[in-house]
Amino acid sequence: MKLNNRIQRKYFRTPFSGEYWRQAFSELKNTRTLVFAALILALRIAVKPLRIPVAADVNISFGFLFNALGSMVYGPVVALLSGAISDTLGYLIAPNGVYYFPFIFLEMGGSLVFALFLYSTDITPLRLILAKFSVNLLINILLNEPIMSLYYRDVLHLSTYQPFVWIRLVKNTVMLPFESILLMVVFRAVLPALGGAGFTVAGRTDLNYTKRHIALLVTLFVIGAAAVTGFIIYSYNTTSLSASYSAGERTARNRALEEYVLENHPDLKADRVVGIVESAYPKAFSPEVVYTVAVYGADVSGAEEPEKLMEELEGLSKSKAAKREELTFLFREEITLSGKNAKEPEKGRE
Repeated sequence: MKLNNRIQRKYFRTPFSGEYWRQAFSELKNTRTLVFAALILALRIAVKPLRIPVAADVNISFGFLFNALGSMVYGPVVALLSGAISDTLGYLIAPNGVYYFPFIFLEMGGSLVFALFLYSTDITPLRLILAKFSVNLLINILLNEPIMSLYYRDVLHLSTYQPFVWIRLVKNTVMLPFESILLMVVFRAVLPALGGAGFTVAGRTDLNYTKRHIALLVTLFVIGAAAVTGFIIYSYNTTSLSASYSAGERTARNRALEEYVLENHPDLKADRVVGIVESAYPKAFSPEVVYTVAVYGADVSGAEEPEKLMEELEGLSKSKAAKREELTFLFREEITLSGKNAKEPEKGRE
């Protein structure tokens, strides 16, 4: 079978034109483009299982190299389709965990961003750096985090994904310079062949790093590191420790903070009061933890096993406690603890 003629790709400085998108859609009708897309798709799927584990839920992979090359050749429209197929076939061929449909948007998003930076335009170190920076920021962090939070909630039935957020942030920040340089090395090696085969426009392909490019990488790294540090501090200060309590930890914390409340309010009777930890906010660079405790009056007089019912009530969360008929809200108290036991108060009834 003879492949159809090469399309005459035009040069664009930006993707913000109707002609750019008409050309991108025309790639769907070009047999050479689709064959090349199939080859790239096969390579992406082949390297998908190849990961270097860094930490929990964080790996270094190399699929982005083929993703960038393919997106440069076939543009944003085919890139979106390729990303969707890559995610689905990649899981069917080499399953890794439970299939979760929203992950498809990560593959599609990465392909789209690479295409918008690299399709039918100059290929320069600046574009490669900005393309990888945008993928890391927009896709691997900003889009990935809400999807992973939903995955942990809907599939793994865990209340929070926060312990892994900062690890992913650090990974995408630290790896940016190395990934950008690797992109440059690979593109420098293959661009002459792709250009000769008519897969790229005859634009500028100067892939020699200068001091300005190194300075940009350093600047982006510093900005990323500062953003990561700021996010970690913000997340640490605004993520309640109570969100990740196990059933046993919740009971122990409720009882311990209940004792602090009883010390401040000697008029309350211990056997008729239940303290529920509603939030527990730590402070960055400080040993303090600020607890908000809802104090309820407990009526267990009609229960067959009052002690067992009290034990159940003392293990409730904020939302469940508010719905129990046995509990009557009295007041809410803020307690600040400091020192080594701030996160795990030792007080509590035996």
